[in-house]
Amino acid sequence: MALEDDIAALSRAPLFGQLEMDAMRLIAFAAESRALKAGEVLFTKGERADGGYVVVRGAIALDAREDGSPACFVAEPGALIGQTALFLRNLRPATATAREASGVMRISPTLVRRVLEEYPSAAAVLHQALVRDLVSLSSGLENVRQQLLTIDESGKG
Repeated sequence: MALEDDIAALSRAPLFGQLEMDAMRLIAFAAESRALKAGEVLFTKGERADGGYVVVRGAIALDAREDGSPACFVAEPGALIGQTALFLRNLRPATATAREASGVMRISPTLVRRVLEEYPSAAAVLHQALVRDLVSLSSGLENVRQQLLTIDESGKG
């Protein structure tokens, strides 16, 4: 039953939800499951990333500021934490802490490469999802730029 639960969690994650069932089954089978107690740290800001995490149950708070202020984001079931870490072993930009008893699946870059090799159609699906994310980010940044230009112009008048 746990494999079906993991597949269901993967299917809720936007990056993985459009993959064919066999590719999701491989990820669910090969990913490392980890249970966290409330308050347990999944990873800390500045650590070298070892993969991305899909939240299976519970809630994981992400804190980039580390100044005691509320967490920047809380990842709930189906959320993917560390999308870039699926492809690169970069530094973590935030600390991830379980807000309650939680479960995650760690998906390593090696596993992602294996899926892309065994399921070439997965490469197209992941590429399209990443392009959508980049277009959305670019659009958001353009909106912020336009707002700043408006503020700058109104301050000159």
